[in-house]
Amino acid sequence: MTEKYENAYKSIGEVAEILELKSKKSGVFSTHTIRFWETQFKQVKPKLLNSNRRYYDQKTIEILKKIKFLLKDQGMTINGVKKILNNSNNNDTLNLDEISNNSIRTDNFKNKVLKISKIVKNLSKYK
Repeated sequence: MTEKYENAYKSIGEVAEILELKSKKSGVFSTHTIRFWETQFKQVKPKLLNSNRRYYDQKTIEILKKIKFLLKDQGMTINGVKKILNNSNNNDTLNLDEISNNSIRTDNFKNKVLKISKIVKNLSKYK
């Protein structure tokens, strides 16, 4: 029974909850971010049923998870995420772990810059 539910279409509110898109002010799950992403990413195509209510299948939810990860966790721009989604032959092949391992996270970036500056300082002592 749970397998059927997992594969069932989800409402926009359920998807906001899955993605943990909470409003910082009220703490309530927010759907406006998903609606905005629909306008920006052609891969996000909800089914419009029952007087234009949005319903999302599992494939679309996975794409939204990737978008959220790239935008929020990796700090990419919308255009950068568009390039990644458009360049992957099939959205299923976009491996988030691979992207995570090959990118520099913001917290690591500062450490890398500090190491480089220390190396430069040490090299300047030998001139």
